[in-house]
Amino acid sequence: MKEEYDFSRAIKNPYFAKLKQQITIRLDEQVIEYFKKMSDETGMPYQNIINYYLLECVKEKKRMKVAFTK
Repeated sequence: MKEEYDFSRAIKNPYFAKLKQQITIRLDEQVIEYFKKMSDETGMPYQNIINYYLLECVKEKKRMKVAFTK
């Protein structure tokens, strides 16, 4: 391993703008367990599975039908 590296000709990471944004979200325990089980089955991190599921919802413009009662 070199003591110093020359980054003067380095280029910016073209995927930098596509990085994910870190947030805090509250999920029911059963939701987390569901995706963790999928994670065990697929070998993918459960956070990635949740993200891919939500991306699919965005792409398909899925709408949740919610009815609140008084």
